[in-house]
Amino acid sequence: MSERLPKITVGLLFGGRSAEHEVSRASAANVLRALDPAKYNIVLIGLARDGRWLLCNAGNGAGTGAAAITISEDGVPLALVPGGKGQLLRFAEGEQKGAAPHVDVIFPVLHGPNGEDGTIQGALELADVPYVGSSVMGSAAAMDKDVAKRLARDAGLPVVPFATLTAQTPLDYATVVRAVGSSDVFVKPANLGSSVGISRARSAEEFAQSCAFAFRFDCKILAERCIDHAREIECSVLEDEKGYVRASSLGEIVPADRHGFYSYEAKYTDSKGARLIIPADVPPERTECIQQLAIKTFQVLGCGGLARVDFFLKGEEIFVNEVNTLPGFTSISMYPKLWEASGVSQSDLMDILIAHALSRHARRQHPVERGA
Repeated sequence: MSERLPKITVGLLFGGRSAEHEVSRASAANVLRALDPAKYNIVLIGLARDGRWLLCNAGNGAGTGAAAITISEDGVPLALVPGGKGQLLRFAEGEQKGAAPHVDVIFPVLHGPNGEDGTIQGALELADVPYVGSSVMGSAAAMDKDVAKRLARDAGLPVVPFATLTAQTPLDYATVVRAVGSSDVFVKPANLGSSVGISRARSAEEFAQSCAFAFRFDCKILAERCIDHAREIECSVLEDEKGYVRASSLGEIVPADRHGFYSYEAKYTDSKGARLIIPADVPPERTECIQQLAIKTFQVLGCGGLARVDFFLKGEEIFVNEVNTLPGFTSISMYPKLWEASGVSQSDLMDILIAHALSRHARRQHPVERGA
């Protein structure tokens, strides 16, 4: 009879200060349910909207069907020790109150700025603790849509024509139309996900309104050509502990007509806001092409562990749209659903992601000698 391996303690990090706080809490609840309690001890670490790290109650219902994990304002404040290899400290009224649970690996279920953009990844690097997902560079590059599109374009990947605007370098509607080759554009924040801050503009007046809306969420925004009547195709990418990268089956999102595009409301607040078609009805040769583009995009941007790569498909044309390095893990999210359709259960998916995090950290601790 084989000896049972010791449990791995996973710090589940969720919440955050971005506009995607609620989505993160819902994703974390689903990840918690997918983590096998026979293999893992779970420490719930909620990031409050004001930036505090709070130890959350593991018995708050998330494991028994709750839609989201609650972050209680009276939770015990925590701090991650720099160089502490996963050691957490408890604080109360500004004073250290002793050690909290030690974690073996952090699973950041965070979306948007201060979670998906390399900032939390940098903190985890300083703490010398393994963590799930892309490293600092890959997270930052993929999060900034302007940077990601420039890197993808320079690598020869097909991207939607775009123009970048900041408060210091504004562009008028006519200039944007010439740059992207269309008078019909989508305007979006450069560093946000879940379709927050996105709107469509077909005139100078609408463009000004769309820019004002997007600038509420970011100091850099993009205007992209609208690929009208394009299909929205998504592909999940997964890297295992040996560094092997694979792509899932494809999924298609069909937004309800009343939304016009896959908006935040269509994703999260309208139960009938969109249909998810898995697998997508795409011919085998085109499916393989999209899968290979997803893997190449993942590698060009320096991603690690996981990502969801989104595409537009119009006739024979394929466009890389966006890359999400910490995609949604809610009960209706495409990333886990695509892997389930590809034969990887959510529980197995958690095992692969955690094994990758531990293996990558070990390699960084003991790099291979040159010439060995």
